[in-house]
Amino acid sequence: MTPASPQRLVSLDVFRGMTIAGMVLVNNPGTWSAIYGPLKHAEWHGITPTDYIFPFFLFIVGVAIPIALSKRLEAGITRDVYFKIVSRSFLIFALGILISAIPFFNFAETQIPFLVKALIFLGYAAALFLYLWDKQFTALIIAAAAATTVSIFLLAGYSIVPYHVSTMRIPGVLQRIAVCYLIVSLIFLHTNWKQQTVIGIALLLIYWALMTLVAVPGCEITTIDDKACNLAAWLDRTILTESHMWRQAKVFDPEGILSTIPALVTTISGVLTGTWLLSEPGAVATGFRNDCDKNPVAIAPGSDKAVGLFFFGTVLLAVGWSWSLLFPLNKSLWTSSYVLYTSGLALLTLGFCYWLIDVKGYKRWSKPFVIFGVNALALFAFSGLMARLMGMIRITADGKETTLQGWIFKNLFLSWASPINASLAYAICFILLWLFLMWLLYRRRIFIKV
Repeated sequence: MTPASPQRLVSLDVFRGMTIAGMVLVNNPGTWSAIYGPLKHAEWHGITPTDYIFPFFLFIVGVAIPIALSKRLEAGITRDVYFKIVSRSFLIFALGILISAIPFFNFAETQIPFLVKALIFLGYAAALFLYLWDKQFTALIIAAAAATTVSIFLLAGYSIVPYHVSTMRIPGVLQRIAVCYLIVSLIFLHTNWKQQTVIGIALLLIYWALMTLVAVPGCEITTIDDKACNLAAWLDRTILTESHMWRQAKVFDPEGILSTIPALVTTISGVLTGTWLLSEPGAVATGFRNDCDKNPVAIAPGSDKAVGLFFFGTVLLAVGWSWSLLFPLNKSLWTSSYVLYTSGLALLTLGFCYWLIDVKGYKRWSKPFVIFGVNALALFAFSGLMARLMGMIRITADGKETTLQGWIFKNLFLSWASPINASLAYAICFILLWLFLMWLLYRRRIFIKV
C-alpha cells in the first residue's frame, strides 16, 4: 500500500509511547513488597517483560538517529552536526544527574519548615520544565527564587544539609541513553550499514570474551553467575566506587561502564532498522515534521516492510536465545545474548505497530501512546520527580508517620484490594494521571525535548 501523501511514521511514536509508559508503570508500584512477576526485573539470569523496556528505548533511540540526521547530512557533515550531537548528549546526561540532585539539599535532614521544602522542590522542578520548554529566562527566575529562599533560611540559622555529591550515583537510565546516543551517532556519521553491522557483531563478541575469559582480581572463580565476581561489576566498583553506584545492588551497577559496550549494539540495531526504513524503495524521507521535532521522518509504506521487520526480528530472537545457552540472558550485565534477544523483540513489536498503524491504518487505539511518545522525556523526568516528592513528604496518620505515597496506597487502594492487586491498581492510576497531564501538554502542542 502506498499512501497518497506522505505522513509520519506513527508506529514509531506509538512504540516509544508504549515503552515509556511501561517504564513509568513498573517504576511506580503501590508497594515494592507486592508486585506481579512480569512487572519485576529478573533477579539475575533470565528475563521478564520488565527487562524488555530499557533495551526497547535504546533501540528506538537508534531508529531515530538516521531519521534525525538524514536531512542535516544532505549538506555534508558540518561542525553544526557535531555540535548538535555533543550538546544533546551532554544535556541528556546532565538531566539524569540533575533529576537525582533536586532539591540540592538533603530533604529529610534539612530543618527548613516542611511546606517550604516542598515548595522549593516544586520550584526547581518547575524551573527545569520551563528550561526544557525553551522558557529559559522564566526558568532562571524561578530557580533563583528557590535558591534565594534556601539562602534566607540558612542566614536565619536553620540547619541545611547539602546534597551529598560524594554519594551521588553517576550512572543511570538517561546517562546511558546519552552515552549510547553520542557514540552511535558518531559511528553512523562515519560508517555505512555493513560496517555498522560488523562493529555491532565485533562488540558483542569482544564483550562475551571479556566477561567469560578475563579473571577478576580478588575472586577465586570468575563467573557471571556471581553478582560480584564478574568483570563488569569489578570495574564498576573500581572506577565508580560503591559510593557512586546503584545502592540497591551495592556490588554492581545495572547501567555500569563495561555493560555500556553491548548497550551500544542495542542502539546500533535501531540505527540499522532506521536506515533500512529510509533507504528501501518506496521509503519517503523528505522534510515533513512530526509533532515534537523539526527533523524529517521516514515513511516506509507497504506490507513488505512489516514482513522484513518480522523476519529479522525472528532471526535475532532465535540467535539470542541460542546464544543464551552459553551466555545467559541478563539485563543487569546486558549480556550479548540479551542484546540480540531484546533487539529481536523490538523489531517484532515495531513491525506489529507498523503493520497495524501505518499499513492497515488502525490508529484510534494508539492515541494514548502517541501522547506519551511525543513527550517521553517529560513523562520520564517529571513522573520520577513526582514519585520522589511523594516519598519525601511525611504525614502522621493513626499515630504513625508515613509517606504521602504510603498513605495514599493504604487508604485509597489497600482498603479494598489485596496487596498485590492494590499495588498494581496504584501503578495503573499513576500512569493514568500522567496520561491526563501529558494530554494537557499535547493539546497545547507543548513538546519537551533536548
